[in-house]
Amino acid sequence: MKRHLPVALATAAVLALAGCGSDPAAGAKAAPVGIQPGQDVLSGVRKNEAAAALLPPEVRAAGSIKLGGAVGTPPGAYYPEGKRELAGLDVDLVDAVAKVLGITVQREDAAFETILPALGSGKYDVGTGNFGVTAARLKTIDFVTYIDDGQGFAVRADNTALNTVTDLTQLCGLTIGTGAGTTFEATLNAKKDVCAQAGKKPYEVKVFAENGAVVTGLQQGRLDVVMSTINGLRYQAAQPSSKTRFVGEFHRLDVGFAFKKGSALTPAFQAAVNQLIKDGSYRQILAKWGTADSAITESLISPPEHP
Repeated sequence: MKRHLPVALATAAVLALAGCGSDPAAGAKAAPVGIQPGQDVLSGVRKNEAAAALLPPEVRAAGSIKLGGAVGTPPGAYYPEGKRELAGLDVDLVDAVAKVLGITVQREDAAFETILPALGSGKYDVGTGNFGVTAARLKTIDFVTYIDDGQGFAVRADNTALNTVTDLTQLCGLTIGTGAGTTFEATLNAKKDVCAQAGKKPYEVKVFAENGAVVTGLQQGRLDVVMSTINGLRYQAAQPSSKTRFVGEFHRLDVGFAFKKGSALTPAFQAAVNQLIKDGSYRQILAKWGTADSAITESLISPPEHP
């Protein structure tokens, strides 16, 4: 698989992919807790002719597709310290799908918020970045699901006032950090009036394009809460040097490969993911990255958003 080192990792390391340890880059400096980054889970994956036959003729002829992928920290997609090759759950799943379909993937690292618009323009054929399936996105994007993740919250480890978030009114008066262009930003902004309705001081949303700034803001007390992916926040809190604490799930979402609406690639990708589920490779990949709890039993094309 062809991969390009990003011009500036900081602009691509978006919150939507995961969290990190106490240092903004700690996730790439030590062996991540709960994952086995060196484990080989792809050598047993084989091409599946039935799935490959679902590819559009022009793709079969070219033998490759273009992918725009966001880069962050484990367990999503990240650059281990001192290495130029990507690692992570998204990376292994893309590589496995490519092997099943018998194609290569020309990957370009991209800022999270730029990927979905670039699908519509034809710059990329597929996008990755822990994209949650939402009703708003389904208007212009098709998805092929591969995990069940979603929205969660984290606080500083020494914060004893907030132990779970089941209602956004619990955040009234607090400063919340999250990633630009994410479902987290959309949810927080769409629900801002809940505090006024409850007669409370509104919460403040601070949006960042770079993950390290969010983590640092939380650790230094400039943010009270962080909203990000369930898997990413759990990973972050599990680091030995972490100063953060996961306070629970808020809203589960299907996560999928993203395509422009009506893309002819979706049936082949769905068949490939379902083949990986069937042959056991899928479970091995998720276990490697400590995300077995996010396993799905069947890949779907553009399912409705979880209620």
